[in-house]
Amino acid sequence: MNAAGIAHGLRGGRKLGAGWVACCPAHKDRNPSLSLRDSVDGQVLVHCHAGCTQAAVIAALKDLGLWPERARQLSRRRVVAEYGYTDEYGRLLYQVVRTDPKGFFQRYPDGKGGWINRKHPRQVLYRLPAVIEAAIVFVCEGEKDVETLRAHGFVATTIAGGANAKWLPTFTEALHGREVILVPDNDEPGWALMRRIADALLGQVGRLVCFDDHHRTGVKDITEWFELGRTEIEFMNLLEASCRSR
Repeated sequence: MNAAGIAHGLRGGRKLGAGWVACCPAHKDRNPSLSLRDSVDGQVLVHCHAGCTQAAVIAALKDLGLWPERARQLSRRRVVAEYGYTDEYGRLLYQVVRTDPKGFFQRYPDGKGGWINRKHPRQVLYRLPAVIEAAIVFVCEGEKDVETLRAHGFVATTIAGGANAKWLPTFTEALHGREVILVPDNDEPGWALMRRIADALLGQVGRLVCFDDHHRTGVKDITEWFELGRTEIEFMNLLEASCRSR
């Protein structure tokens, strides 16, 4: 990874004189303020003319997989799953990539047949076209659980970023008026995420229900719940019982 490679991975990256310029990833940069060049000893030198410290710039580049050390770490990881997030018309916006050793990162097409390893500026609900068409939507913490529910005939969605992800107003708008069933992971971060989502959805959706039988049975998530041999009918019966008790 050299200055050119980093610049190509950033918005606005281009050659300028003996070096490169790009939008700084450490702040909201509209006009490229980051200078990059290769030193004679093979290191990459970076400087943000908007005032970001070098440490902040390098940390942001590492998070994007664009700093030599972080890039080598990503290259050693094996991709085990790719989850495509599309717009309402089914056009790919970005992917969440799962790796082994376990890790996740976002990437989106660079328009040249490659990828930019960073968060896409537009974040959407996973499986958005199906969500838009559905009257009942299940909201999980991760893509794996969404695919589990889809395999059992249900429409489900999630957001990129796991339990610490921010729930955006556009997510609430996409679910407006629908019946929403929250399916948290069975740990404190998972329940905290669903509480934040519930707070955002209250008064905005037709009905809001939380499925918590996996909490009672001690499994970690809905995928493990189904792996115990549970059926779609049992799942629906438990949901109906939960609705009657409220």
